[in-house]
Amino acid sequence: MSALCVTVLTGSTHRIWRMLVTTNKTLVCLANSRKHAGRCVAGIVEGSQTGWIRPVSARPTGEVSQGERQLEDGSDPRVLDVISVPLLQPQPHNYQSENWLLDPDQRWRKVGRAGWDDLLTLEQHHGPLWINGYSSYHGSNDRVPTQQADMLGDSLKLIRVSRVRLQVHAPGIAFGDSTRRVVRAHFRHAGSQYILSVTDPDYEQTYLAKRDGIYEIGETFITVSLGEPHTDEYTYKLVAAIMERAKIGIGSKK
Repeated sequence: MSALCVTVLTGSTHRIWRMLVTTNKTLVCLANSRKHAGRCVAGIVEGSQTGWIRPVSARPTGEVSQGERQLEDGSDPRVLDVISVPLLQPQPHNYQSENWLLDPDQRWRKVGRAGWDDLLTLEQHHGPLWINGYSSYHGSNDRVPTQQADMLGDSLKLIRVSRVRLQVHAPGIAFGDSTRRVVRAHFRHAGSQYILSVTDPDYEQTYLAKRDGIYEIGETFITVSLGEPHTDEYTYKLVAAIMERAKIGIGSKK
């Protein structure tokens, strides 16, 4: 453990935070998704089924820069890496109760690699993904009014589905914009149909390189996240990570 004295500029005055003690949490990384100019990283504490942690920076929207999430060997953490993350204190924000302020002066450390069997122990057997009944033009059950979201107790779920259809398309083509293409995930969970935007950068890059169309994958774990409030007064459900059984080893690797 180490201590850090943080200085924060508030208005025209400086406020010195108390000495914060760094604590290291070992997480199974279950998301490293795009967010503004950085990433949204999240994972479940190793050995826990409900102990989600989302390391966040001191920036207003909390995204994590490349330098802040860098591993000791200079690489970026991958989904299913088991990582030791230096954190300063819990920093919940409305429905994002899992947020922890990261220590920007210390490197993250990879200590292992999780497999499919590990995901089975972390699987969360919940009902619907928060609140259903609100859909965007191209989505299905993909958003929640921000006022209702603020009353929720969490913002991260790990679910298992038997299959996923990945749709690659240009949502603005009907309005003359064929340049912006996106990936959306179609799946059923707990009796409901979902169509959610994909922010997993690996799957985005892979599928945006393909032609527009529908691509089906088999049994899959999905990390679903409630993003930051949007200007339209909704918060959106996002597929932050996709973990296909066909691509994952069975057991852990240390």
